[in-house]
Amino acid sequence: MTPTVADGAALFEAHRAHLFGVAYRMLGSVMEAEDAVQDAWLRWQAAPRDDVANPRAWLVTTVTRLCLDALTSARARRETYTGPWLPEPLLTAREPSPSPSERIEHAESISFAFLLLLERLGPVERAVFLLHDVFDYGYGEIAAMVGKSEAACRQVLHRARERVAEPRRRFSASYDERLRLTRRFIEASGHGDMAGLIAILAPDAALSSDGGGVVAAARNVIRGAEKVARLSLALPRKVPRERVQYVEVNGAPAVLLFARGRLDTVMVMDVDDGRITDLHSIRNPEKLHALVHALGG
Repeated sequence: MTPTVADGAALFEAHRAHLFGVAYRMLGSVMEAEDAVQDAWLRWQAAPRDDVANPRAWLVTTVTRLCLDALTSARARRETYTGPWLPEPLLTAREPSPSPSERIEHAESISFAFLLLLERLGPVERAVFLLHDVFDYGYGEIAAMVGKSEAACRQVLHRARERVAEPRRRFSASYDERLRLTRRFIEASGHGDMAGLIAILAPDAALSSDGGGVVAAARNVIRGAEKVARLSLALPRKVPRERVQYVEVNGAPAVLLFARGRLDTVMVMDVDDGRITDLHSIRNPEKLHALVHALGG
């Protein structure tokens, strides 16, 4: 029986979440990932169904190649990006997973720390690394997806693992501990509590603020507990907070700061050994559109 248009649409929808997951990890952008998935849908509609033996493989291959093309231009844009570049925040939910270990792995593979680590890799390295180590595809499947031999994919993966191995570390803090310290940070900075901030910041804490040249943000990463604390105390005075909301972003606790009637900043913090080590502040309005939409705004 010839598959109908409705059959094709239903099949695509069954794989949409997986395709978005691949695209988002490849690109670090919600909007660009959605564009890649939409482009794959258009190509899927035009594809002769009799020629597609494995729809999932065909769709993942299509999305992967679209992302490889997008990464080439994205890397060029990031070289001239104003200030630190951070991934576009993705609203997630703490739904129970089959096992705690799967929940942790899912959170790590979309965490800011992991996505920033992937910036060390070239487009093909990034694709092979993600497809094999995150999505568990075999070398034969990956070779077809990226257009290289299995032997070449093995070499690419080995090189990619070496590039990300040294600085990579698993979260040592639970979700609840990260949320507790995030709340303490926001309360201390809002109340002008310098000592309170120093107490919860690691001595080598780093703050990256992504304004993209569109809004005011530090042009360089701020390092050191005292410097991070001083800047964190100054910001609420410059841009008074109208509302604070806690959500989950990229598998981690995040705080949304509203000012001037709109979402102004998203902050995600990494925690190790009971202290905040890294603060990621996304202020570029272009990177907040998808999050606002996901929140129903």
